[in-house]
Amino acid sequence: MSDADAGSRPRLKLGGHLVPGLAAVALFVVLAAVFLQASFGEPAGFAEGASITASIGYAMFNVDADAVSETVVSAEGFVVAFVLMAVVLDVAIDGAVYLAKRDEDGGIGGVLTDGGRELRETLRGGDE
Repeated sequence: MSDADAGSRPRLKLGGHLVPGLAAVALFVVLAAVFLQASFGEPAGFAEGASITASIGYAMFNVDADAVSETVVSAEGFVVAFVLMAVVLDVAIDGAVYLAKRDEDGGIGGVLTDGGRELRETLRGGDE
């Protein structure tokens, strides 16, 4: 090999920058070992003919489900998830409305409904 080839070969740089990579590999090994050694119980389901939708409705309106039907399951956990999803979706819609709202003075804080023509004209100092 010539000296020119020796300068273009990749070289391994050892140092402190390898520590995050080694930590990530160690964390992967630990998580893989825990996952592979974990034991899961037998799968459990609901009774034959159980109505999850009706159970959620009865739980939301605090109806005595046993008096209405025998195929109802306990749905309080479902109601909590349902309410959390409703709150998250409400926040997302409120945020979208806030971001899409146009300023009163026609500023650029909102959506540019004219395709940016007005802003372009302002920046250029007149018509095209």
